[in-house]
Amino acid sequence: MSTAGVRIGVQLQPQHAAYGQIRDAVLRAEDLGVDVIFNWDHFFPLYGDPDGLHFECWTMLAAWAEQTERVELGALVTCNSYRNPELLADMARTVDHISGGRLILGIGAGWFQRDYDEYGYEFGTAGSRIADLAQAMPRIKDRWARLHPAPVRDIPVMIGGGGERKTLRVVAEHADIWHSFGDVETLRRKSAILDEHGAAVGRDTATLVERSAAVDGQDPADAGDAMLAAGVRLLTTSASGPDYDLSLTQKWVRWRDERR
Repeated sequence: MSTAGVRIGVQLQPQHAAYGQIRDAVLRAEDLGVDVIFNWDHFFPLYGDPDGLHFECWTMLAAWAEQTERVELGALVTCNSYRNPELLADMARTVDHISGGRLILGIGAGWFQRDYDEYGYEFGTAGSRIADLAQAMPRIKDRWARLHPAPVRDIPVMIGGGGERKTLRVVAEHADIWHSFGDVETLRRKSAILDEHGAAVGRDTATLVERSAAVDGQDPADAGDAMLAAGVRLLTTSASGPDYDLSLTQKWVRWRDERR
């Protein structure tokens, strides 16, 4: 089974590391041959010491845009709740220009309550946060159309989440990439539901929406073919500070290259 068109990503989690260690990990990941480097949009570590070292998402993406030359960049994923949609659109456009047109706008409804509580955002409910995301997407795209200068390219929108009734509807309406979580069978089932939503809103999501999935802890020799058969074309590992072990990422890059 060919891996033509398949991309390998890595999420460098901005936690438990000094910034110099993060910068070094970005260099190593680009040199390794990954296609996309992600961070995440939180204010505190998600794993390990909850009060450990941690850095902010979007200022970091701007620095990565200057530091790198080839890879695409983005958050996996940014939280819609933390920024006004028009401001987020402008931030994304700016990072897109800094990078020369390499930004992916990864976005989701948000879920980590500590971020909300400590930074003064209203947590609401899962339903209200998804509704806010649905309302934000047209505002972001409208602002991109008004900005001067415009983005370098049509910035790809990646929406992360798997809620079958609401989130996948937002994906069907607005996303270029859908990032999913879970095993292959779950992915297949939700991918079919996404296409049902696509038919309802008049988008051919099977063609227009790239499937993306996390492959943490999975060896490509064991999981690669199943992921391809399920339609996944963006496969993303992750690494945390302070060491940022990229050995699994390297296996996926080699698997991609050997199969092309």
